[in-house]
Amino acid sequence: MTLDQVRIFVAIAETMHVTRAARGLGLTQSAASAALAALEMRHGLALFDRVGRHLELTPAGRAFLPEARALLATAARAKALLEDLSGLRCGHLTLFASQTLAGYWLPARLHQFHQAYPGIALTLLIGNTAQACAAVRDGMADLGFVEGRITDPALTIRPLGGDQLVLVVGAGHPAAWAGSLAPAALAELDWVLREPGSGTRQRFEAALSGFGIDPARLRVALQLPSNEAVRGAVEAGAGASVLSDLVAASGLRAGTLVALDLPFPTRAFTLIRHHQRVPSRAETALTALLDAALSSEKSEESS
Repeated sequence: MTLDQVRIFVAIAETMHVTRAARGLGLTQSAASAALAALEMRHGLALFDRVGRHLELTPAGRAFLPEARALLATAARAKALLEDLSGLRCGHLTLFASQTLAGYWLPARLHQFHQAYPGIALTLLIGNTAQACAAVRDGMADLGFVEGRITDPALTIRPLGGDQLVLVVGAGHPAAWAGSLAPAALAELDWVLREPGSGTRQRFEAALSGFGIDPARLRVALQLPSNEAVRGAVEAGAGASVLSDLVAASGLRAGTLVALDLPFPTRAFTLIRHHQRVPSRAETALTALLDAALSSEKSEESS
């Protein structure tokens, strides 16, 4: 049984005339008759009685008609849904972002996307870089946004700008008066750090290795699971930390944090997706919007 056969059956049942039904569907009379005959033969049932020159529904035909109409209505809704999806009038994206991007970089951009495509629902999951990679790899998220190193061969990466890591202490910390530190002095400080697996922790430890310092030598006073917890502990005097300039900005403006002059590398943000999954139109639209926003920001910076 095909949808065309069902559609022809319903049209004939509503007109009780094969030729008029065929004309309404843009078919020849012979094509409509053949489709109806094939439907009846396939199921071994007569759906119409031929009484003289008139048609009448058989009991089987009367029983089948409401189901046939319901089937056509369901098919119409399915077609409308696909048209809405292709036109970005509806849909859903699940995103997974590491904490820095989720809290400080993504919100304004997701607002722009929602304004452009209000029918696309967005779900944002938050964790560290390792968790974001696992979510995209395992199909729990369509796209990921991270700042850590990506080594998973199942994932493709796309650069998205970045941030600057800043060495900070609380305003009352003894090192705040120094203004700067030599790399060798880092091993003499107490530290407040994010958990292993976070992009900030990865980049910090890589920078330490570049300074010739073994990360295992650091005195880690606190290991905390969020940027805000780390910033709050540093402001309270628990030790030094390296934070994204996006995270540290409010504390630096308020004077509760002090930045020390020791250069740490800039850090690239990365969009990740599974290379074997075909991107949806919603994914493509979000990626295009992010690219346009970054291009606009770069133009403003250079002007």
